[in-house]
Amino acid sequence: MRDLTELLESALHSLPAGIALFDLEGEVVFWNRVAETMTGYAGPELLGHGIPEALEPLAPERLLLGELHRDAEPRTSRGALVRTLHKQGHELQAITRVVALRDALGERIGTAAVFHPAESLDALPHGVTGENGAVGASQADLEDRLQIEFEDFERGGLPFGVSWVSVDQAQAMRKTHGLSACEAMLEKVQHALAQGLRPAEEAGRWGDDEFLIISHERTQEMLAVHAQALAVLARTADFRWWGDRISLTVSIGAVQACHDHDAGLAQLLERAQKAMESSIHAGGNCITCAPGGPECLPL
Repeated sequence: MRDLTELLESALHSLPAGIALFDLEGEVVFWNRVAETMTGYAGPELLGHGIPEALEPLAPERLLLGELHRDAEPRTSRGALVRTLHKQGHELQAITRVVALRDALGERIGTAAVFHPAESLDALPHGVTGENGAVGASQADLEDRLQIEFEDFERGGLPFGVSWVSVDQAQAMRKTHGLSACEAMLEKVQHALAQGLRPAEEAGRWGDDEFLIISHERTQEMLAVHAQALAVLARTADFRWWGDRISLTVSIGAVQACHDHDAGLAQLLERAQKAMESSIHAGGNCITCAPGGPECLPL
């Protein structure tokens, strides 16, 4: 059996994000290949040293304590946007998240930083987020999962699909009853959808009134059947506000990843978004599937 350390290093190198591990003194103990590509700094030249001055905004203690570089902008739902410099001198913008590493007794033993090029994440279509809208903490995790799933699909891995779910009554609820009522309704829908998820699936908020579900269905037809089951669960959710029962429905765009249609993850999500919008324009409470032409399935 291969050495566990070798297996873990191989796994970290294969991830589609820059991964950096630091000890308690802030010295680099691991720097994966994506981090090398993004920054221009090779792992061997950094190991056992502090982070280079050019990459100072990525310093783990600053990020962990929230003492960001003066040019950094906080992004609470997706990490922090930091501006730093590539080894060759050009500006590098990255979305960075950091976590303290602790042993089994809870003692801190180091820090891990995960970072993506900012342009690659900003290119992904998201649901509309208003000034007071709340987006679930899982949005960043969904982005990571989507990147991993799509890259695995491109390498010949299992097919996967996404269902973009919009709650039909959300805007009206927000206008007539306020943000708190709308959030309570969305939580009820999220709990209802969770009842229909399989262990390997992942779901989370993708905008003010929207959810995204990642699933593995062998065909578009099977994905549509699964989306219909989720829509029924949302419709049967018992939501009451001040004694009034509010009927809930959803509009869904269900899309299977396809080599002929998706040159990248952004294209896949754009197709899902357009399919969802088609369901809304059809009057809501239906599912639109793609590719093969938009097919609206009323519920």
